[in-house]
Amino acid sequence: MPYDHSIFKQKPELLDQQRRKFLKLSALSLAGLSLASLPLSAETKVATTPAKVVPGLQLYTLRDLMSQSVADTLKLVAGVGYTQVEFAGYYDQSATQLKKIMDSEGLSAPSAHVPLDVMQKDLDKVIEQALVVGHKYLVLPYLMDTDRKTIDQYKALAAFLNKAGEKIQAAGMQLTYHNHDFEFFKLSGEVPYEVLLNETDAKLVQMELDLYWVVKAGLNPLDLFARQPGRFPLWHVKDMDKAGGFADVGKGVIDFKPIFAKAKQAGLKHAFVERDQTDNRVETIRQGFSALSTLLA
Repeated sequence: MPYDHSIFKQKPELLDQQRRKFLKLSALSLAGLSLASLPLSAETKVATTPAKVVPGLQLYTLRDLMSQSVADTLKLVAGVGYTQVEFAGYYDQSATQLKKIMDSEGLSAPSAHVPLDVMQKDLDKVIEQALVVGHKYLVLPYLMDTDRKTIDQYKALAAFLNKAGEKIQAAGMQLTYHNHDFEFFKLSGEVPYEVLLNETDAKLVQMELDLYWVVKAGLNPLDLFARQPGRFPLWHVKDMDKAGGFADVGKGVIDFKPIFAKAKQAGLKHAFVERDQTDNRVETIRQGFSALSTLLA
């Protein structure tokens, strides 16, 4: 599904039924949901030790809950066992407020998604906020249809990313680009993703690889790692059902083991569970935490 650009407008609304579900989840989090109440395997506990890549959560998975209460949602996330999150919008919270909430829950946010128009409009403000929250990576998450009609638009984007990446790096952070599947389909005889890889400086522009969308496009992530070693520090760990739709991590058909076996070659630093659509948010993030912990062990 297309990236929900509207979440950055900070004006989402929920149906009454969704709101009731959220209030039930909030009650769980406020009651102090903890690892003790969520039985985890020994492998899961080992995987959360310091100095290793640990399971993170892309908060787009919980975007409707975030729109109702950032504090309660982050409490819920921490209760499941996550210590790292990736933001997809700040939901009317200031950078200072977000940092305070995260600190209170023992969370950090190594990265955040920032739409192209926001970067283009005021990159200095984006950087200023990111430093307060504590991001290490700023991610361009999605291109609107109007921004990806021609290969020349991708070439212009590559030039912009180099300039933005230089500025972001000077501030002590790293710019990355998040893929979907459309970047792998040829335009005017060229593959847009290849344009982005080849026409950006690898030191200034790295990649957040969404494993689901790479597989959806019919490609093997291992081929990308072999060709561009060290350029993929961020991953979205998202599974696929037999019909090609979304699935909870570990419940679908993607064989993640050989992919994670090449994590060092890829340059993996942070891995985030994500599911674009789910009917059971708590089960999705619990299953994702358990499965990703095992993969990282």
